[in-house]
Amino acid sequence: MTSPFPAPLGHELLPTPADYRAYWDEALESAHRHPLDLRRTPVDTGLTTVDVFDLSFRGAGGRPVSAWLRVPRQRSGPLAAVVHANGYGAGRLSPIDDLTWSAAGHAHLTVGTHAQGGGSTGHLLDGIDDPRRSYYRGVFVDAVRAVEAVRALDEVDPSRVAMIGNSQGGGIALGAGALVPDLVAVLAQAPFLTAAPLALQQAAAGPWTELRAYLTEHPARAAAVARTLAYVDGVTSARHAIAPGWISDGLADDICPPATARAAATAYAAPVVFREWPGAGHEAGGTADRETAVRVLAERFGRSADRRPLPQPRCRGRRDP
Repeated sequence: MTSPFPAPLGHELLPTPADYRAYWDEALESAHRHPLDLRRTPVDTGLTTVDVFDLSFRGAGGRPVSAWLRVPRQRSGPLAAVVHANGYGAGRLSPIDDLTWSAAGHAHLTVGTHAQGGGSTGHLLDGIDDPRRSYYRGVFVDAVRAVEAVRALDEVDPSRVAMIGNSQGGGIALGAGALVPDLVAVLAQAPFLTAAPLALQQAAAGPWTELRAYLTEHPARAAAVARTLAYVDGVTSARHAIAPGWISDGLADDICPPATARAAATAYAAPVVFREWPGAGHEAGGTADRETAVRVLAERFGRSADRRPLPQPRCRGRRDP
């Protein structure tokens, strides 16, 4: 399939915009004009080992952002924290979804992606031909503010915070990892929003097909779309990575094709471990990925706390055997 982007963008990764840092400084400065206004309310879930809170804070432009905060009920001392972004359309799901991270002994903040939930779609196209109206500009700012929110909690050790995500959330995690200077880890499973020219050529399902249809109908807007995506593309974010990264994909993924995750891993500016799962689709490693993530975060959080050296990556931008 040919790319909808004009030459020379049609067969290349998107270049980093010259004003990348200024663009994000402006977006974050706008958010920081508003107080965080952190609020939380206990939620009666019936769980006996995990406390759940309905948490809110101010994100991009001061808009309210909703999240679930889960913390182990039995705890002593400040906790390491996981800030978690979900896939396209999922929002923050229910208060008792995904108990892995709190069961592992961490504070877990699941951020509600703006206007998403219940499988809603179409957000990729919001402001797609204007970088300053781009939907994901605000979403990335919300993710940065989520890190600030979790660090403001009494239960949390602000020096031990990781950003994780799957699919759309993987792209958001990569974005936050480029904008927050002192995360201890970034984990991105089958990241969406990554290597847009490749994705638009290769994806057979999912949000990239929405954009391909839009560009088929409006070919004159392709250059503007490419410029907008360049600020949020996972490859651009990877070029600015600071924290150690863990990226995975499934070799049969037709939503976020494996070449796109591979491009992010190759571009990743910090140490990175890259794992490809033969025969897997968009779930990538699924449970096995999650088991690996539990071990990775336990190691990173422990090492961050006692200031030991960072772990060495097993590979950089190549398949992990």
